Amino acid sequence: MLRVISTLAALAIATGAYAENVPITGNVSSKCTIYTDTVGVYGNPTPDELSTDSLDGGIPPVVRYDVTVADYYIAKISWPQSFASAPSLSDAVNWDGEVTVSSTSDTLMSGYDAAKVEYENVTEYDLTVAGSTWFAVTSEVTYGFGKSLPGGEYIANITAECIAQ
Repeated sequence: MLRVISTLAALAIATGAYAENVPITGNVSSKCTIYTDTVGVYGNPTPDELSTDSLDGGIPPVVRYDVTVADYYIAKISWPQSFASAPSLSDAVNWDGEVTVSSTSDTLMSGYDAAKVEYENVTEYDLTVAGSTWFAVTSEVTYGFGKSLPGGEYIANITAECIAQ
């Protein structure tokens, strides 16, 4: 009898314990959201130029960032470097742009423009204060050298991202 019990115990140990993987899931909602406040419009101040500057007849696009938790996000905004849609262009297209803070919900955000980081066509802002910030983006395009832009519709896009840090 003892031999049977010993054999059964050894057999139980040899087969190993049974394990189950139990998942743990969760959802994270971003505490940073981006909204289009104003859709941009190109003005055509000279035959070879398009500009969103209001002095050139354009309307600069404005994006709003809403941050509910400070110091966790970076606003990364890029002005265009190509057209999403345009008539056929056979010469060089030169791009320029600028991103600036146009309005804020908190006076503590007043230093955002002074602390921004710019490289290539990208501007980054460390969103250190909870609240809403509106960013205006100017975009200027010149075509060739002394050439007129062909008639038609021109569409370019800015890119607005909220990067978790």
